[in-house]
Amino acid sequence: MVQNIEIFIGIAHIAGIFVGFEALISVTHQKEVGRIRGLITVGLTTIIASLIPVLFSSYGFSGHILWFLSSLIFFFLDWTVIILSLRNPENREGLRTEKETHPVMLVLFWLLFEVPLQIPLILTLIGLFPDLEQGFYITALLFNLFSAAYMLSQIVYTKAD
Repeated sequence: MVQNIEIFIGIAHIAGIFVGFEALISVTHQKEVGRIRGLITVGLTTIIASLIPVLFSSYGFSGHILWFLSSLIFFFLDWTVIILSLRNPENREGLRTEKETHPVMLVLFWLLFEVPLQIPLILTLIGLFPDLEQGFYITALLFNLFSAAYMLSQIVYTKAD
């Protein structure tokens, strides 16, 4: 069984609350549809990724194999979301606009949120630090949640302007 299972359930709860807020915002702010769609997707990814180790541990997986499989699926989900998002013409246009209007913030987003999310997953997949794999996974989950919080604040502050 996963140690500190409450952490994973708690992260899933927090992400679920984000998704609820995002749904409320989407009703009132239709012109931010691309950002809201991205935000909801990140929230849902966090919920799913939080529950993956809970599911696998209920089938008896533990140790490196538990964290390897969970990290592999999380890594795959994250990149699937990124790729599918960039295939959407509306999202590509939003990214172009963001690159032109706020290039520093765009680079900081990737450096401060996405890279720290990816590195712990990759370290787990490589298997160099088996004693730290649960911590790596929690780190990746939290950085995914932090990116959702950042995206939500961008929408909120865009509305304030």
